[in-house]
Amino acid sequence: MAAMAESVGKLNDLSVVIDNDLWKGKVGDTIRKYFGAEVPGLPQEEPLFSMRQMPVTAFSGIARKSRTFLYVKKEGPNSINILNNKYATPQLGAVIKGATDDELIDAIRENSETIISKYKRTETQEKQRRIKKSLEKIPQLKEKLGITVSIPSAYRVAIEEDKFFWIRKGIQNGSMNLMIYELPLGIVTKDSNTVASIIKMRDSIGTVKIPTSEVGHFITEEAYAPYLYETKLDGRFAYETKGTWEIKDRFMAGPFVNYAIEDKVNDRLIVLEGFIFAPSITKRDNMFELEAIIKTIKFK
Repeated sequence: MAAMAESVGKLNDLSVVIDNDLWKGKVGDTIRKYFGAEVPGLPQEEPLFSMRQMPVTAFSGIARKSRTFLYVKKEGPNSINILNNKYATPQLGAVIKGATDDELIDAIRENSETIISKYKRTETQEKQRRIKKSLEKIPQLKEKLGITVSIPSAYRVAIEEDKFFWIRKGIQNGSMNLMIYELPLGIVTKDSNTVASIIKMRDSIGTVKIPTSEVGHFITEEAYAPYLYETKLDGRFAYETKGTWEIKDRFMAGPFVNYAIEDKVNDRLIVLEGFIFAPSITKRDNMFELEAIIKTIKFK
């Protein structure tokens, strides 16, 4: 049996296989609405996926090797199929068929959330696979915090204390940053004030730990409430918070993602936060990298 071809494509690119007349009409509008929705927590609008459309007849050869694809065809009976590694590996394809435009639109609307989360999982795993090719060894994370995180070799430890690490990588006109630290378990409340307690937590740490050359403090941007989700990392409950940080008097700002993970065995919270300072560039893929790194956490 021949070996499966390797999939191709940039991270967060999505091939949309759909005939031109459907793409230009309401079905295409619906696809763009959900799969091109803006990424939450970024300072400027950027889509979940960079979409590339091709008609069904063009879906052959190299085009079939796209790591993620959405195949939409007007034909009955109505069906939705998820294809794993059908033409290449790793690959995730979603195939939606419907007899009419309205049936296709309904199917896209009803299933988009599930499909998007599957695409994102595929992309995160691919990013982690790439990260693991060249890792920075930071044994102190295990020694001081009892965790391991797969951090690419382009990152360096900027500050290391007993229970606090700031790890960063320079990029064009800016930097990508990770903060990893430990706090007492009860510091984030599980009630209507959860977001407020997370903001208070990250502001108290950021103000003290992130040097901002004496002009204002590294805090959560006040105008927009952050997005809060519940998730699990390495089998432990975590709050995922996405929003914007700012340094008030410097007109500096950027996106952050914060994971507060309950480590009940050790009666503590482990907090991992990724944030970017890069005023002039798009940030979706940089934030995606930071999230993928954070999600490699393992407790020892």
